[in-house]
Amino acid sequence: MTAALTTPDGRYIVVRGRLWRTANPALPPERREALVARLMTARRAVQAAKRAERQSDPEAGAALAAARAEVDAAKVALGERGPVWRSDGAPDLNRRLARHTPYAAWFAGLTAGEPAP
Repeated sequence: MTAALTTPDGRYIVVRGRLWRTANPALPPERREALVARLMTARRAVQAAKRAERQSDPEAGAALAAARAEVDAAKVALGERGPVWRSDGAPDLNRRLARHTPYAAWFAGLTAGEPAP
């Protein structure tokens, strides 16, 4: 798995041209690890609920909703969703196309996911 392309200031990763807020770098490493483990467990629960849904399990809908809520809670705790973790007043550009943000020139200078020479 390759490392995510990160904006020069480290605030966002770029996936298919779209900015996604990174986790709060001020989180202590052990807290971050615990939250990432919680997130991955919740993602596996989403996958299992979708599998159960395809098999017409009557409990699948509730399980899927609960698993998605847990994913959201973990992402909020990590700082990837919810209130912005930085306090400098810069606008939150989460989920915006990089080419329509102040990162446009930087993003245009990239070639195949790597900074241009």
